[in-house]
Amino acid sequence: MRYLHTMVRVKDLDQSLDFYCNKLGLVEVHRMENEKGRFTLVFLAAPEDAEAAKEKKAPLVELTYNWDTEDYDGGRNFGHLAYLVDDIYAACQKLKDAGVVINRPPRDGHMAFVRSPDNISIELLQKGERLAPAEPWASMENTGNW
Repeated sequence: MRYLHTMVRVKDLDQSLDFYCNKLGLVEVHRMENEKGRFTLVFLAAPEDAEAAKEKKAPLVELTYNWDTEDYDGGRNFGHLAYLVDDIYAACQKLKDAGVVINRPPRDGHMAFVRSPDNISIELLQKGERLAPAEPWASMENTGNW
């Protein structure tokens, strides 16, 4: 398992980039605009990690900007921790066997979500190519929030 990123939702992308980049000194390494989902993701790295981060070899801060306005109360501005795993099905099975609820099962062989005892969302992502859909995950429904 490898630590990937921490996601933070932001209300004003320009203001947030000014803070994280111009004031704090982080560097933008990747940006993704999603017209259908109506959001922008901006991935930032510490300057010394910028080159490694471009190859997904250093942790990032993910700024998530939802185009539609929303007030982030109740801690919703903090999104999740993300980890890269060698086998998403094995990782989820190990967690499930330990009594952890799989909130968003890895139906796509690529991504799953669980929550810590303190309700922090943890995203698990499959290393390399996504795995072929497999049961029981392919037909498992979401449980709770993630």
